[in-house]
Amino acid sequence: MRFKSTKNILMSAIQTVEGAVATKTTLPILSNVLIEARNDIIIFNATDLDIGIVYRAKAEVQEEGAITVPAKRFADIIKELPHGDVSINVRKNFNMLLDCAECSFRLIGLPKEEFPSIPKFNDKESITIKQSLLKKLLKKVSFAMSRDETRYVLNGTMFSLKSKSIRLVATDGRRLALIEVKSPIEIEKKEVIIPVKTINELNRILKEEGQVKLIFTENQVAFELNGTVIISRLIEGEFPNYEQVIPKEKKSEKQEKIRINKEKFLAAIKRASLFTSQDSQSIKIDVFKNKLVVSKMTPDIGDVKEDIAMDYTGNEITVGFNPWYLMDVLKNLKEETIDFELINADKPGVFREDLQDENGFYVYIVLPMQLA
Repeated sequence: MRFKSTKNILMSAIQTVEGAVATKTTLPILSNVLIEARNDIIIFNATDLDIGIVYRAKAEVQEEGAITVPAKRFADIIKELPHGDVSINVRKNFNMLLDCAECSFRLIGLPKEEFPSIPKFNDKESITIKQSLLKKLLKKVSFAMSRDETRYVLNGTMFSLKSKSIRLVATDGRRLALIEVKSPIEIEKKEVIIPVKTINELNRILKEEGQVKLIFTENQVAFELNGTVIISRLIEGEFPNYEQVIPKEKKSEKQEKIRINKEKFLAAIKRASLFTSQDSQSIKIDVFKNKLVVSKMTPDIGDVKEDIAMDYTGNEITVGFNPWYLMDVLKNLKEETIDFELINADKPGVFREDLQDENGFYVYIVLPMQLA
């Protein structure tokens, strides 16, 4: 194999696929990246058997071929090369020679045959949407995914697709984020759970321009975008019946909604979070007539208290919340003045947002915490 490319192209290629490289594995080949050269195209493949990423880029191919090399070592070498053209030549015994300006490296690789094959997909069940839309949907819900491996079915984002709408839901059991938008898609009703790692890679790779195609099989999904394909297994199992925990919006009972400036609320919560500890993670929120008080008192550390003016005519409430669960959603709401639905200290807090530009809606539910 012999081809010529540039440092920038090679850097983009390895950075795109390295998220799928296995870091802890009993199969050493999974720590490698498969590099193929054919038809003036170079193809980078990486997989940890749960997720695979394929990246294609143009190159000047003099001799077709393939090799696998240690992904991290290859990335480190490319990163340190001077800018300009890079010549890559694979000789016998899988020795890869990299030449750039006055710099030369030799890297020992392994044959292609030892690398797992990446599944091929047909377009039987697929939809195409804007990358910017999927990026926005994921940003609104992905932070609520569980990382607790004992709750495996929650370690991902649920995609619910049906004619004319796309819905994404994520929950860790203590909070839930749901977003739904109208979209002129034509597909049979489908619900799949896509793992955390795949969602994180999508968040990293999705752009503000261009399209992304989602292709489904019985137990896998592929995302095609920007010359890149992300292939992922799906989480097997039944997602919780989340709809039953979403409180109905009571349009007529406005007193249950706190109207408050988002940035002031967010800033007060950030300041109160400075006084949390491992043993005392909740902050206190006191709701009075037209005033909300955010406070935190931790023995041996100190205390903080902040008043925020707001519109509210309901009952006085004292409730505790995990401050990070509130900050996560406040960072993702676009309106300057927001509604915070709070009924009493035992009921979840609810944030809602009308997505007029996308003809949809967003709901975030967060359970209260015991006050220390």
